[in-house]
Amino acid sequence: MATVNLNFGSQNTWSLPTLPESSLHFLRWGNPTDRPLLFLHGLGDCAAVWSGVATILSARGYQVIALDLPGHGDSVKGDRAYDCEAIIADLEPWLDQLGWNQITAIGHSWTGKLLARWAQQSPDRFQQLVIVDPFFIGKIPSWLQITFPVLYRTLPFLQMCGPFADRAAAETKAKTLKQYREWNALQSAVFAVNLEQKADGTWGSKLDLWARDRIFVDVLRVAGITQPIQIPTLLMLPDRGLNRFAWQVQDFYTFCQALTVESIPGNHWAFLAHAPEFAQVLDRHLKSSMGSAVIR
Repeated sequence: MATVNLNFGSQNTWSLPTLPESSLHFLRWGNPTDRPLLFLHGLGDCAAVWSGVATILSARGYQVIALDLPGHGDSVKGDRAYDCEAIIADLEPWLDQLGWNQITAIGHSWTGKLLARWAQQSPDRFQQLVIVDPFFIGKIPSWLQITFPVLYRTLPFLQMCGPFADRAAAETKAKTLKQYREWNALQSAVFAVNLEQKADGTWGSKLDLWARDRIFVDVLRVAGITQPIQIPTLLMLPDRGLNRFAWQVQDFYTFCQALTVESIPGNHWAFLAHAPEFAQVLDRHLKSSMGSAVIR
């Protein structure tokens, strides 16, 4: 397995216009004149999960930004809306301020659904979509809401919420979970970035529980794709990911008019255990389908 020279990029914050005391935190790599790529992490993760891929791609002619979505990492938290529409409303003016009028966006897991919904609302915003192992792209039966407490305890991306008695206990748990199982340099660094000590002295991930609960309700409530998408779309499916059956991704085949599907090695977090392979597939696809010219 290839190694990655890890670079966490430059740290940046942007104050939300509607909540000046609150902000979005994001990481940035590459030359500002290069082709823009926006990376969106999944539920419970943070911007740092993309560091391995971003380090590689920024050396190949891309400007990369990955942000901590609201309720995650070092971005705004608390009692607020976390449905896709609210998050999109935060991201639109942020992109305008960056001058990113048209972008290629990469969404993992839950943000595959967020990205699909955003693209249907604002198709002119996107050059291309890349959706990585989406989590429930369709609408989930409402009765499944009674299973949420069980899912919170069993889903790997939520088990790091804790609470853990100390940092060592959190690390021991992390090493048993799919996203960190190889415990390579990238995985251990991401674990450290996304861990914090709480006010009561316990430890856990930086995911806000308001965000966890409200994002799950939103995933339950609305289907990800309900109308044709003309934007060129790459669906990246890890060979040991969440989507093992055709029905799980049927909506992409039904609605995406310019769809490419690529199999990649790894589990749901292929970009953590196989960052070079992930970056190679993505780079090859972007350059073959759009060319290397920068579109602004």
